[in-house]
Amino acid sequence: MVTLIAIFAWLVFGRYVLNETPTWVEQLALVLVCYIAFLGAAAGVRDNTHLGVSFIREAMPTPIRRSLRIVAEVAMAGFGLVMLLSCVELVIFGWATLLPMLNVPEGVRTLPAAICGGLIFLFAGGRAIGMIHKYWIGQTPDAPPPDGPALTEQRMD
Repeated sequence: MVTLIAIFAWLVFGRYVLNETPTWVEQLALVLVCYIAFLGAAAGVRDNTHLGVSFIREAMPTPIRRSLRIVAEVAMAGFGLVMLLSCVELVIFGWATLLPMLNVPEGVRTLPAAICGGLIFLFAGGRAIGMIHKYWIGQTPDAPPPDGPALTEQRMD
């Protein structure tokens, strides 16, 4: 975001003070917005703040709700994998073509989508595996942690 603000400040300065508009700013801004949007989407999946409709799932009885949570995470991981594989093809396809005014490969513009797909696959897949593990050993994400002695570091004085 800081880079985006800085290049737009340069655009305004160049246009109104130097009377010479830098033409590369628009192309670089498009590339930066792609990175910000796709990496933000992956962070939303990691933090579990992505857009989702869960009221039906959460109204179900516990065994069905648990199964639907796992299915949703597996489906999201599958989407991330398909996105990764498809976008890697786009990156490879566009790598030979240069973006106008920036002289960088076109694949740079589609690279954040591939990274986002890989991160979604990792985050959602990891959460699905964690849920399966918790349900199999009898701990549920809904239940509070069991009471017991807290692990603390022992200080050597």
